[in-house]
Order: sequence, then C-alpha cells, then structure tokens
Amino acid sequence: MPKLTIDNLPVEVPDGASVIDAAEQAGIRIPSLCYLKNVQAIGACRVCVVEIEGARGLIAACSQPATEGMKVRTNTRRVREARRTVVELLLSEHDGDCQVCDRNDDCELQALARELGIKEVRYAGGKARRYQDMTTPALVRDTAKCVACRRCVTVCNQTQGVAALWPQNRGFNTVIGPAFCQNLDDVVCVQCGQCGAVCPVGAITERDHIGDVWAALDDPSMHVIVQTAPAIRAALGECFGYPPGTLVTGKMATALRRLGFAAVFDTNFTADLTIIEEGTELLMRLKQALAGSSGGRKKGGNGHGHDQAYGPVPMFTSCSPGWIKFMEHFYPDLTPNLSTCKSPQQMFGAVAKTYYAGKIGKRAEDIYVVSVMPCTAKKYECQRPEMTGSGVRDVDAVLTTRELARMIKQAGIDFAKLPDSAMDAPLGLSTGAADIFANTGGVMEAALRTAWELVTGRPLPFENLHVAPVAGLEGIKEASAKITGAVPAWSFLEGVTLKVAVAHGLGNARKLIERIKAGQADYHFIEVMTCPGGCVGGGGQPRLTTDDARRARIAAIYREDEGKPLRKSHENPAVQQLYREFLGEPLGEKSHQLLHTKYVARAKV
Repeated sequence: MPKLTIDNLPVEVPDGASVIDAAEQAGIRIPSLCYLKNVQAIGACRVCVVEIEGARGLIAACSQPATEGMKVRTNTRRVREARRTVVELLLSEHDGDCQVCDRNDDCELQALARELGIKEVRYAGGKARRYQDMTTPALVRDTAKCVACRRCVTVCNQTQGVAALWPQNRGFNTVIGPAFCQNLDDVVCVQCGQCGAVCPVGAITERDHIGDVWAALDDPSMHVIVQTAPAIRAALGECFGYPPGTLVTGKMATALRRLGFAAVFDTNFTADLTIIEEGTELLMRLKQALAGSSGGRKKGGNGHGHDQAYGPVPMFTSCSPGWIKFMEHFYPDLTPNLSTCKSPQQMFGAVAKTYYAGKIGKRAEDIYVVSVMPCTAKKYECQRPEMTGSGVRDVDAVLTTRELARMIKQAGIDFAKLPDSAMDAPLGLSTGAADIFANTGGVMEAALRTAWELVTGRPLPFENLHVAPVAGLEGIKEASAKITGAVPAWSFLEGVTLKVAVAHGLGNARKLIERIKAGQADYHFIEVMTCPGGCVGGGGQPRLTTDDARRARIAAIYREDEGKPLRKSHENPAVQQLYREFLGEPLGEKSHQLLHTKYVARAKV
C-alpha cells in the first residue's frame, strides 16, 4: 500500500495503482483523453501530465505507477500550459465540423478545451484527410475527426477480440481503421459499436436513422409503431441529466406517443416469447442429447414431435446480433449450437406485421416498425435477408438510445416534465423476466425461471428468483443445479445436473469457447452478450459507459423486475393468448416460420 502525496494531500493506494487512480482517491480529477479506466492506460495523448518530484519531465499520470514517497503536483503553471498546448495541437489538426457534429454537446475534446480555458488555437496545423466510411449498416467512420487516441483499437482488440481496427501508417499520416485502410465492410466487423461508445469525439458513430423515422411519421399512409428494449428505460434519463440507473419507463412511453407513434409497445413482450421458444428448444435438445440422437434442425416440423431433429448441446443464446456475426466469422462450425430463435427485436417485427396487423386490419406493407435499442448491431440485424418472416422486412428502422434522446429534443419535448404512462396492449405487456434481458446473466436467469418450473413444477430454488452466480460484471460466470422431482413429461431429466455459463464481451466469449473446444469445460446452456455488462453497456447507450454506470443500470433493471406482478415469462397472459390465437405451440410450424432463423458461414478475413 504505497503512501504518496498529491498536491500536498496524503494518499495510500493499493499496489499497482496509477497516479491517476491515486488522484481520484484523493478527490482530485486529472483530465485525460486516451485513458479508459480498467481498459487502457497508454499515455498517448499526454493530456494527463503531472509534475513528479525528481522527474526530469512531465509524466503521464494514467500510465505512471504510484510509488512509496512519491510527491505529485497536478495543477502547476507548467502542467496547465503543457495540457493547453497538447489540446491546442489536437484541435489544430481536428476537422470536427463542430457546428453540425452530433457530438457537439457530448465531445470530450471540446469539453477539455473548455475546461482548460482555450479561447483560440495558436497553431495553424494541417488537417487530417477526410474519408467517410459508410459501408456498414450500423456505423460511420470519419477520419478527419479522429484524434488517434486508440481507445477504439484497444476495445476492438482486447475487449471484443475482433481486431477490425488498427493504426495505419505513422506520424501525422496515422489513420485508425481496418487493415490496409480498407472499409469496415471489407473486414471482420461485428458492428457492436463499442468503438463508437468509447470514441471521445465523432470519429465513429452510429448510422443515423432519425430522418427515416421522421419521414415515416409524416407519411399518413403508414401505421408507425415503436418497440423499446429493456435496457433503454434504465439509461435514457442520462441524456436528460438524470443519474445512471434512473428508471424512466413511464416518461419514455409518453415521449414516444408525443413524437407521433400510433402505438407504443415493448420488446419485453417478445423477450418473454423468446424464453418460451428458446426454453422449449433447450429442453428438446437435452432430450435429444440424452437419447443419443444427433443432427441439425429440420425446416418446419411439428413442435414436440419425435421426427424433428434439434441442434447439439451446449446451446448458445441468439439474442445478441454482434455475437451471432462473431460466431459466423470465427466459429462457423459451432453455429449449429446457436439457438435458432431470432432476437426479441426481430420476433417483435414478425409478430407485429402478422398477428397485430390482423387485429387492426392492416397489411404488413402498411406497418412501419421502429425499434429503440441500446445496440448499434441491431441496425445491421434488421436488414439481414433472413429477417423477413412476415413477408416483408420485419423491422424497418432502429434508433439507439442516443438517437431517441435527440428526437425528443428535436420535438421540443421537456422530458423531465412528462407524466408517466403505460405501454399499449397487447404487445406491450411483459413480465420481470423480460426486463432482465438487459443485464449480463439476465437471459440465462429468465430462461431458468421458466425451464426449471416447467420441468419440476416448482419455482427456481434461488433467493428472490435471482441466480446470483451468473449476475455481476465478472467476465465468465458459471452455475449448476441438480434436477430432482421432475414432472412426468420431463422425467428423462431426473438427476441431471444442469450446467450453465454466461459471458459478456466477445473477448470473454472467445475464452469460453476455446475452453470448451479444448475439453476443459462442459455446459448445457450458455448465454453470450456482445457488450460488456450486457445490453445496459451497449454501443448505442449514453456515453461514457463506465463500470459504475453499468452497475447502476443493472441495479435499476433488477428493481424493474422485482416491481412486476408477474416475473416468469410463461405467466405472461398476452403471450399465452398469442399461442392460443395465432402461433399454436412453441416450436410449431408457424412459430418456426416467424420466430426462428438460420445462420451463415462467413470468412475470417
């Protein structure tokens, strides 16, 4: 526990802590640009420089370990002038178009200039060459805005293990992007948006769908409806000054109605539907595995009939589109292990343009489905050619949390003064199990709540239904439970120890898969979320998502779950009605057509 002084304040920190960590502990904020706590500390931007007694020059606080007896000064004239010079030099070559940049009120470089009192840029530096990469459905790159902080490189390589982004060339000619300065669409990119989530400026952003949505709302011939993912309600408030983890479900529903949507629905409805389909699929795979049968899933089928073959065990969840694309690129041989269930977003679109369309007397072509998602990869997912179960494109446009906030502001809506209102029926009714889809471990817990009760006739044997071993921010989590007292229909599972695992962040998913392939781990069911923390930490959420923000949002989602009168997906009366009136049975012919999908083997390079 080294003891040091920072601006004459004594501080004691754990071994391995940096100077910037020590300053934070002392209540002193050191400005930075390239630094990401617990992710990246490379000292590249030099904004966090400090004076350390005995050192010849200024030292980057993020990468300098705190040592015994160290004396640090963070606010001397020399330090202030150095920081201003660094930021001025960055501004001199940054072609930011600040007046029209969507990061104008959310730009870390701009905020630093303001904080450091920079009124003018004294250096007439050359501007970076502008190239806008708009080749992917989800992301836009603008090289002129990049400040080469390398945050995106670190997240893409170390956190996600995708390696789509690298520094190209040297010096002033450095370009951060795909190898050989290709476009994102030319390389393996899962379009998760974590690069844009950590970018301090506007160099990588989501592809904007706001104009498309306004156009649809202005078209009197279109019946425009909206679905909102569970993670949105715990994060949208941050765009309007609320602290992370503030639940704004009711205000959000009211705001969406005032924007002009004909109906405000909840992706939670089809999250409950996903659990019914996915849970049944898991049980059928287990039955098949225990019987020693094999083979891939056949097209169509008759629900629970014996002539239908299901995929192998372990079964992976399939609700996270970045994860699906990751598997298609890096582990195509394991795509049979993916659940064939579409994500809740895509299930909603298919149900809305068939079941709901029939109820209101509309054609699928006359309904425009908008999703509000925490995830940029959802923009990619909705245009996949497989996502046309309704006969047309099931989901028409996807807004991120940030885009919805911009639309609300564009409409002049005072979010803080909005009254609460409820979602519309029937596609707005949901259980608490659907809410926790937002959190890492939440899909697993929701599935276990239903599957365990179906198999044993008893509630899941965990306190307050929460499967604590799979909750939290540990990268890979495991749980197991022995099945006893199975009901007659599932008696073949009697005595089986059900083993499950959860991973969030694709780098952790890769580690887990490699352990399985090496025979070092054995599971029946595995949940994978693309983004750290799950959907609460998605690439389209309010920036900057730290672990503290993730924990606050996760806690809010659990509160939402615990406040619901129904907390198990199979108890949702609207889902039960959907099966009675329309789908028939889980894994039946109609549900296969609308709610299930297939995967594509993609190149690794």
